[in-house]
Amino acid sequence: MTATTTAATPRADTSLLPTLLDARRLVVKIGSALLVDGATGQVRRDWLDALADDVAACRKRGQEVVIVTSGAVACGREHLGLVGRPLRLEEKQAAAATGQIRLAAAYQETLARHGLTVAQVLVTLEDTEERRRHLNGRATIDTLLKLGAVPVINENDTVATSEIRFGDNDRLAARVAQMISADTLVLLSDIDGLYTADPRKDPAAQHIPVVQELTSAIENMAGEPPPGYSSGGMVTKIVAARVALAAGCRMVIAKGKRMNPLAALERRPEQGGALCTWFLPAASPSSARKAWIGGNLNAQGALTVDAGALTALAKGASLLPAGVRAVDGDFERGDIVVVKAPDGREVARGLTAYAAEDARRIAGRKSHEIEEILGYRGRDEMIHRDDLVVR
Repeated sequence: MTATTTAATPRADTSLLPTLLDARRLVVKIGSALLVDGATGQVRRDWLDALADDVAACRKRGQEVVIVTSGAVACGREHLGLVGRPLRLEEKQAAAATGQIRLAAAYQETLARHGLTVAQVLVTLEDTEERRRHLNGRATIDTLLKLGAVPVINENDTVATSEIRFGDNDRLAARVAQMISADTLVLLSDIDGLYTADPRKDPAAQHIPVVQELTSAIENMAGEPPPGYSSGGMVTKIVAARVALAAGCRMVIAKGKRMNPLAALERRPEQGGALCTWFLPAASPSSARKAWIGGNLNAQGALTVDAGALTALAKGASLLPAGVRAVDGDFERGDIVVVKAPDGREVARGLTAYAAEDARRIAGRKSHEIEEILGYRGRDEMIHRDDLVVR
């Protein structure tokens, strides 16, 4: 595929572009410059209330919403007198410790107006890249969404070091979208999308409404980050787009300073909606995830199943412990394992919900027996169908 638009031909037909109404699972990233008044260090409550109204509208029509927020350091530094200069790492951590409490309270209060429950989740880079932490984070957020909560996620600045920090929440949001198989990522910014040049410096810069491939020409259009407390910029948004598109998640960059910024994305620009830039993937989140599982050559073990389980897998079912006849290898929860037929043929690959030792103990047993055997209640499935690729 090639970019739908280029620097030479920036205008494209937007009539077939998605809108926010097309989203099923939505991640919304909010930057510090939008959320926190740089002069006072206070949360912009009018703006946040309008955003909460948008989130409530999304939830009402059945969409799942995850918020990735910046602002803890920006909110907390004023209260500790850390203003007017760059902060050392330990000062950022201290500012985040006080600011995070204020941010969480603000989100809780504004979403409570709509009867929505807020859940705070703090993560580090290692939480998304280390496989078992990744699975734990995914399971927690999935459960919160199923229970109707709105997860509010931020980087855990109080413990992160310079070696493990994301450095900006654009990339954090993309990692979260990848982790939970979101289909839409919204980056609310101080600019309404990608331009052929920095529009703050070049009045001839032209807006690009849609990108379908991150070519070198597209990457070269990114400018410098804006001044102030925000750490993002178009460069980090392009990096975020690369992560999101690889996961099958479409991404949109839109201006966040307007009131009700999500509602403005419910219509296309020619229908009165907000000007924005959509980055479109070549695959869906589920197909991208399964392509990764199926194409991974580093299986850590094998599960041999009986004929009944083999038939069930062919029909799209999960692999239950009752259908497992043998467990080979030394693997941990979340590792990729091969699923074999009774004759030894490889019939599937997937992410195991149990480590090898526990898998051996529950193999051939009913799911309701798991807690009695292991002493804890894990998943009913040895491999859930969402984590399974049948050959």
